[in-house]
Amino acid sequence: MLTACAFAAPAHAANCIPIEQARGHIGETKCVTGKVLSVKANQHGAHFLEFCADSPTCPFTVVVFAEDLRDVGDVRQLAGRMIEIRGTLKLYDNRAEIVLNNISQLSGGAHMIPPVPKAYDAANRGHYSAGRFRPGKKPKKKKGIPSLTATYGDDEEGEEPPQ
Repeated sequence: MLTACAFAAPAHAANCIPIEQARGHIGETKCVTGKVLSVKANQHGAHFLEFCADSPTCPFTVVVFAEDLRDVGDVRQLAGRMIEIRGTLKLYDNRAEIVLNNISQLSGGAHMIPPVPKAYDAANRGHYSAGRFRPGKKPKKKKGIPSLTATYGDDEEGEEPPQ
């Protein structure tokens, strides 16, 4: 009995289809399962979960647009993980794709995605924006310029010093 449980697929994975079958379900809301090999970002800040080594010939992809990253989290952490994603399958660039815009669409490791760092700038090709890591220095104190009309010591105005 123990070996049967070890090889049995989880109940929620039984409803998911592999990435190779995704193209046959365009227009349907399905659960697709696959291993994310890498996460790439384009110049506009959109992130793509790649499931194949040769992405142009891959039958399926997941896209996360820059404006959805705050709702989804740091999808870069999904690289190397097996995921399950639920959404409407669309045909884009001759392959099936799901747009990921909410963390609830993911299962199978989605709880492991941390939020996007506050300084993360998705529009800047996935790099952090220029920010400060520590408080700035205090401004230097300016030394006062002595007044030429000030009275110092025993001098009084109008009197000439003795000779």
